[in-house]
Amino acid sequence: MTKTGIWLVIYFGAIIWSVFDPKDMFTWWLEALPALLALPILLFTRKRFPLTTLAYVLILIHCCVLLVGARYTYAEVPLFDWIAQWMGSERNNYDKVGHFAQGFIPVILAREVMLRNNVLQPGAWCQFLSVCFVLAFSAFYELIEWWVGAASGEDAEAFLGTQGYVWDTQSDMFLALIGGIVGLLVLTNIHNKQLKYC
Repeated sequence: MTKTGIWLVIYFGAIIWSVFDPKDMFTWWLEALPALLALPILLFTRKRFPLTTLAYVLILIHCCVLLVGARYTYAEVPLFDWIAQWMGSERNNYDKVGHFAQGFIPVILAREVMLRNNVLQPGAWCQFLSVCFVLAFSAFYELIEWWVGAASGEDAEAFLGTQGYVWDTQSDMFLALIGGIVGLLVLTNIHNKQLKYC
């Protein structure tokens, strides 16, 4: 089986698992929508602008993170309930994993697009502006959560996932920032090697 075939099997398997008996179907659609949009966007851009293998793997991981949150809601992922109980906490922190991923994964995509389109050269400015993109993306996502919450009222409570934490929005953006920085520290060398073949 090809890399693309494996990617598609995992992607569709995650969607089927996620949509089967979700906690709340309205929340499922809200949380799963970015993962559902990923495939048509990747298919549309694949021939004109194929990404590195690293980028495709990261996108798949992010889709899986989103689809787990969609099935259970971010506040009720069972493993993280168990972790919360073990740590003596009342808060399920799976949404923090999602926001860390919201930095860790898009930072490489932003870097790839900027480098391959010759917007920037590899170096400090590229790294800095890739992190800036992650912060802008995270802030925009928080605005989307606010708009959905304002438009749908209590129906969006599971989508917002604040769990009563007054600093949820700020900590979400901070985790995306940390994720972006960690993504660059851990993946830049691998990414540079793969970019040579694009």
